[in-house]
Amino acid sequence: MEFLSFNPSTKQLMLDSCAIPKPKEDEVLIKVAFSGICGTDLHILEGSFPAKKDGCLTLGHEFSGTIEALGGAVKTLKIGQKVAVDPNSGCNKCSFCHNGKYHFCENGGINNTIGIFRNGGWATHAVVPETQVHLLPEGVEMPQAALTEPLSCLAHGWDLINPVNVGSKVLIIGSGIIGLLWACLLHLHGLRKTVSISEPQPGRRAAVNKLDLDYDVNSPGDLNGQSFDLAMDCSGSGPAMEAAVPLLRRGGRLCVFGVANPNATLTLKPFEIYMKELQVLGVNINPFSFPKGLSLVQAMSNRYLVFDKLGIKVFRLSEYKEALEALKKGQISKAMFRCN
Repeated sequence: MEFLSFNPSTKQLMLDSCAIPKPKEDEVLIKVAFSGICGTDLHILEGSFPAKKDGCLTLGHEFSGTIEALGGAVKTLKIGQKVAVDPNSGCNKCSFCHNGKYHFCENGGINNTIGIFRNGGWATHAVVPETQVHLLPEGVEMPQAALTEPLSCLAHGWDLINPVNVGSKVLIIGSGIIGLLWACLLHLHGLRKTVSISEPQPGRRAAVNKLDLDYDVNSPGDLNGQSFDLAMDCSGSGPAMEAAVPLLRRGGRLCVFGVANPNATLTLKPFEIYMKELQVLGVNINPFSFPKGLSLVQAMSNRYLVFDKLGIKVFRLSEYKEALEALKKGQISKAMFRCN
């Protein structure tokens, strides 16, 4: 098999090969079809996001594929089935797991993610636990299925920010791939003329129009005089969030969805929070929302998850340098590997 090996000590990424691994009793061998590059992966590659430190790692926590082999104890799946992989799980022992919040689990959650702490999907094959494998719904294609993980995070965020009623004034901060997916999700749920997108890069502003959502797209400096019920940050930028807070109406909410640099800061005025009864909430991965993510893929595929419109470009594993360069230059909103 071929795989991309990341050395956290040297921060070097290289294409390597080895024998195809065999799954353990409770594991499944996936022949990977498509695997996405997430913004979190870029942070890991530059050393600013927590990940495995002892030894090399195969990144990739957003992937779809076909079951190629099963461990002896696996009874719920069959060879040849098309699947997507939920990279996150809990220890199932701690209080957080028993309260349905395994994303806070100290031994699981973000601390044990496939592709961040365990070998993931930037490879032709990946071995994963049976419990983290999900069958694709009817009609869902492999490329779109690789978007299930980010959409499952959006599904968790949707649960946290609701109610968001038709007519609510919403500001999306940033029109990278996550901002675009949030725009599509709001449109899916019936929000039309009341959504605005703030984006400093002209190329990204122009890209929003390809989705034909009829949303206002502005540079941050053009938002003066507007007000919003909800500001959804998809940028991870502290200054961008700070600039959005004064635009919130009384009772408004700031949702921190984008992954910021761990050293980034956000300054808020307590008096403003008090006077407006503002709320600040964060969204962390996808606890038990992967099936909802699959349902979103099924509901959104034909209308919204069109790669050309979203600015997603597909690369071979051997083209990883080109993929990363295109992302860093902002030439595309997302890169995805076709692994087989």
